[in-house]
Amino acid sequence: MLWLRREARLRWPALVACCLLVAIASATVLTATAGARRGASTVTRLLAVTRPATAEVVPNQPGFDWNRIRALPEVEALTMFPAYTSLPTDAAPDNTSNPFVPADTEAMRTIETPVVLDGRLADPVRSGEAVVTPGFVRRVGRGVGGTVTAHLPTPAQADASIGTSPAGRPAGPTVRLRIVGVVRSLWYGDDVGGTGSLIPSSGFFARYRANFLGAAGTVPLNAIVRLRGGEADLPAFRADLARVTRVSTIDVLDRATIVRHDRSVTGFESDCLLAFGLAAFLAGLVLVGQAIGRQVGASGSELRMAGAVGLTRVQGMTAAAVGPVLAAIAGTSAGVGLAVGASCWMPFGVAATKEPRPGMTADWLVLGAGWALIPVLVAGAAAVTGWLTLASHGNEPAVRQSTVAQAIARTSLPVPALVGARFALEPGRGRNTVPVRAALAGAITGVLGVIAAFTFAAGVSDAAAHPARFGQDYQLLAIFGFGGHDFRPAKPALRALAADPAVAGITDMRVAAASSGPASVVTHSYDPVGAPVPLLLTAGARPADGDDIVLAPATAHQLGARIGSVVPLTGDRGTRRMRVSGIGFAVESSTDPYDTGAWITAGGYDALFTGFKEHGGLLALRPGVDPANVLPRLQRVAARAYGGEPLLIIQPFVPRQRGEVRDIRVLPIVLGGFLILLAIGAVGHALITAVRRRAHDIAVLRVLGMTPGQSRWAALTQAAVFAVAGLLLGVPLGLAAGRALWRLFGQPRHGR
Repeated sequence: MLWLRREARLRWPALVACCLLVAIASATVLTATAGARRGASTVTRLLAVTRPATAEVVPNQPGFDWNRIRALPEVEALTMFPAYTSLPTDAAPDNTSNPFVPADTEAMRTIETPVVLDGRLADPVRSGEAVVTPGFVRRVGRGVGGTVTAHLPTPAQADASIGTSPAGRPAGPTVRLRIVGVVRSLWYGDDVGGTGSLIPSSGFFARYRANFLGAAGTVPLNAIVRLRGGEADLPAFRADLARVTRVSTIDVLDRATIVRHDRSVTGFESDCLLAFGLAAFLAGLVLVGQAIGRQVGASGSELRMAGAVGLTRVQGMTAAAVGPVLAAIAGTSAGVGLAVGASCWMPFGVAATKEPRPGMTADWLVLGAGWALIPVLVAGAAAVTGWLTLASHGNEPAVRQSTVAQAIARTSLPVPALVGARFALEPGRGRNTVPVRAALAGAITGVLGVIAAFTFAAGVSDAAAHPARFGQDYQLLAIFGFGGHDFRPAKPALRALAADPAVAGITDMRVAAASSGPASVVTHSYDPVGAPVPLLLTAGARPADGDDIVLAPATAHQLGARIGSVVPLTGDRGTRRMRVSGIGFAVESSTDPYDTGAWITAGGYDALFTGFKEHGGLLALRPGVDPANVLPRLQRVAARAYGGEPLLIIQPFVPRQRGEVRDIRVLPIVLGGFLILLAIGAVGHALITAVRRRAHDIAVLRVLGMTPGQSRWAALTQAAVFAVAGLLLGVPLGLAAGRALWRLFGQPRHGR
């Protein structure tokens, strides 16, 4: 206690600095670790309270009898929604595709019961109520209590909107909707970078049914189902669905695929957070360790003097450690409080869009372990340093000379440069010892980490900026029909569009649902019109004849197929054995991600299917052409091919993986900034310590004729040596590490 009072009176600034370092380092490490644990569990926790759908059933057939599907033994719950539906509002006039309009009272009650983040669920009998997702609140600034005005089409516009370009704004009823809740589930949720969703009550659909389905009922109803046995019931459900409908090509999308993707991405984000926490922990060891070494080392001579009058080495070690340990306890306690406060920013990325209980939380397993462990580490470091300091009395090691410094000394460089180089590369001895190795390691590690982090971030930015990285080598999509019915013949418009100077390639594409064993395979026909839109392949070649197939990566993984494998593919005409000629990306749609599905030739398609689920055309534009600028002209070109009748040409769906990849970019940038602080801390500590501990050496050199300016140049040279060492070793190693990390994490992965 006597020694602690002395330390608190004489060296309180150092103890406060140690306390602050521990607080910042512990808060960073604990926030990252707790955030990683929270993010990794978000999907599981959300599914546990929301009665998630097992599958999405997309027959795209007007008048489809869903009562027969409800009666199937595997079905626990089912809710319908209109397909190809738009619900623009005054708050979001660009909301041209909203698949979340409940068509019955089962929605949000027996299936996909969302977590209510604010307010309540909409009353199913009140047509003027709606709920929104958090993304909608962020985008338009309207939450519980706010109102939006929805613009509905007329029944005739709803009939005509599928396959044609809508003429102006919707001319149907204008309905004022009151927002009564903010909700979240996997189905009623947001994607990273998404615009959010407005979900009206089922009473809204009941009142304006004709405005959604059309006067002739041409707009189909699709559905999501919850199966009693979960994903295990899917094979039996598919078989019963085909039996009762007598259609074997109805697309049944396994929602577990979405769950696995979300878990994979949130797991990756959590791994990144853990890596950030580990880097922060190591950085904290360096910075806090140096502070402790400086604090204990400063007490060494006094403790050795006390040893002459009876102070034992254990007592001296304890006395030296008690101040830093108390500072560490105070700093860790502050760090725990800061980590609890920072938890409101966690999790991040995809995990933030799935978190069922956003806001501040305390992970006491992590916080308690950190509060206990960090002071123990500080105590151990202080005790070891104190023991070594007391043991070094009378046994000073020989001065370690640097080979590089000796080589520089043999050159004709000015004396200040030689002195600065020796100060940077040689630690000195006794009380003048400077931790130059730690400074050099900090400079190299800082530069290496910064370059690696920014190289990784550059890879992320490059991937997010190029749609071709996500299978999109086309910029526009023409719509010709769905459900086996073409609104317009495809070839006349495609030939006219192929002749436009802005168009580089066109592919006629029909889409149908096939199966391969227990797996559903969304199959696309590859039928170029003139110059093709190239398939983006990761391996192999495009299909050459009717027996070839290109599988998307996730589908190939699901089927256990590789180049040269033979897989069965079943359509409504029968089963064919197809040879895998390539692995490549498919087409992103509102229901199917780009890494699932297959491509076959037009001849192979005709041999398997009698119709199609959807029929469209992919348009690739020449480099430098802005799709938005040429879209009106291309629509006029297509209309002339039909005698003035419009054709719907849209920009393609943006893969949600682009937003997920873009969102990850923040971590390497933050990590790079943290490592910059590490480098500054290590080098700055060495420089400041050198100025104080080498004051005697500088004074001797001043007596021998060195000027004040030369003394400053010696210090600048010392800093320059640290910087040059960091650049020479850190830059190439950082580039190599950044490229290796991007190759490891940035390559296409199944489910990611």
